[in-house]
Amino acid sequence: MRLPGIVQAPTEAALVPFQLLHESGSFDSDRIDALGLDPVLLLRIYRGIALIRIMDERLLTLQRQGRISFYGEARGQEAAVVGTAAALSEEDYVVPALREAGAGIYRGLSLRSYVAQIFGNANDVCKGRQMPCHPGSRAARYVTMSSCIATQLPHATGMAMAARLCEEQQGSQGRTVIAGYLGDGATSEGDFHVALNFAGVFRPAVVFVCQNNQWAISTPVTTQTASRTMAEKALAYGIPSVRVDGNDALACYVAMREVVARARAGGGPQFIEALTYRVSAHSSSDDPSRYRDESVTTVWRENRCPLVRFRRFLMARGLLSASSDADLQAEVDAEVRAAIAAEESAPAPPLASLVQDVFAQVPASLAEQLAEVVAALPSQKS
Repeated sequence: MRLPGIVQAPTEAALVPFQLLHESGSFDSDRIDALGLDPVLLLRIYRGIALIRIMDERLLTLQRQGRISFYGEARGQEAAVVGTAAALSEEDYVVPALREAGAGIYRGLSLRSYVAQIFGNANDVCKGRQMPCHPGSRAARYVTMSSCIATQLPHATGMAMAARLCEEQQGSQGRTVIAGYLGDGATSEGDFHVALNFAGVFRPAVVFVCQNNQWAISTPVTTQTASRTMAEKALAYGIPSVRVDGNDALACYVAMREVVARARAGGGPQFIEALTYRVSAHSSSDDPSRYRDESVTTVWRENRCPLVRFRRFLMARGLLSASSDADLQAEVDAEVRAAIAAEESAPAPPLASLVQDVFAQVPASLAEQLAEVVAALPSQKS
């Protein structure tokens, strides 16, 4: 299937996002049949979307109760997160922005590891040094995010260039794809332009996935940039781009599948703009009602929900029933609750971790400072 969207020039037709599932959940059966989609994969994508929704609900509640310090939801953007991640192979890498934890979990990051990182406990691989919602997983090839906007994008380009060099040296026939995620606000940062310029010139297998949720914290996209779309910015650097309905999980998957295939086959960098909406606050520290019309948010939350839309599609295709959906929701909810219960009861990182992991061997100066801390807190153990 050839995707509509921006390829050569930002035409008027290209402004219309690629879509397979209507907001009501209706679809063209012949068009869907022609895609040859695996029913098992579709159900896995749906489970990934449901997991993000339930996980966000539970963890945001914990923050409001004072049990964790910070949380950033992906509510309303789950289709763009999971739909694009599902098109990657196990050998590919995800270089995320703020709201892609669901992609990491979909790729193998354990839910307990994610929750441990949010609590910053002894099971946290970061040992409590990183703020919540910043997980990483070598096994899942999910790189720890940076809170500094767009700094991950030059990294994604560089990783793709490095991967190509390694493959050439090893005589490998495969091609690792790096998926670099970003929000609409990142396209106004210098690092975005540096990354895309390098990618356009050196042509590595990097796919930039922009979740245009229309808000850069409190700045609307209409005042954040003069470009009509985020996709056309990539065109300036010679990077083929496509605009997709970011609340249509199926469209996100199919579009990502095609551009990943292009990149893997030697077609160079690619760009996807997933048009969605941030129906929740920027983070648990934000109150969006102070700067936007929440009646617009209500429309997106109630009429364009990606979870509801994909559920209706699966039910219409006979892949899901009310009963099996209820079972799936209950299973995911139990999994989330169990992870929270296990990690909330875990101890804090040991005090000795304060001076570890910077030097191969802890220098005497730091060991002396640690001893002073331990002496001042006799009830603590190093």
